[in-house]
Amino acid sequence: MKIGLFYGSTTCYTEIAAEKIQEQFGNNIVELFNLKDAPLTKCEEFDILIYGISTWDYGELQEDWESHWEEVDALDLNGKIVALYGMGDQIGYTDWFQDALGMLHDKVINQGGFVIGLWPNQGYEFSASKALTHDKKQFVGLALDEDNQYNESDERINIWCKQLKTEINDILTS
Repeated sequence: MKIGLFYGSTTCYTEIAAEKIQEQFGNNIVELFNLKDAPLTKCEEFDILIYGISTWDYGELQEDWESHWEEVDALDLNGKIVALYGMGDQIGYTDWFQDALGMLHDKVINQGGFVIGLWPNQGYEFSASKALTHDKKQFVGLALDEDNQYNESDERINIWCKQLKTEINDILTS
């Protein structure tokens, strides 16, 4: 099983999270791709994907994702298992917390991806988010906030990776 983890990172926090996720799975299982250096079409070589994105300012995309945004519409994600994680600032941008995560989720679904790794929204303080599920009880992926809850990130990553391993195993063995 090989997993492709694709991320965009302006301030290195999304990249650091990618490295921690890779460490949880093992370097021989997760291969990292920084979008500023790798074409997004490379993700079609993997059956399991993890996408990392951060939300900037008032619900805007991170610059590397923004430069590849239209390419997502051309990807064939049918039959691919996709997990998502996002970085955001729940206090400074409380009305747009994790919006880019939600926008990427919608693109992945439109391209046929099967999303796993939903994450509870308890323990966060924000006003609105495009990254919430329809029932508003979960995020569509792991939500990290290095600005206000950096002390929570390692534990959240550990728990989420264990969750992903279980979900992937359940899918592959069913």
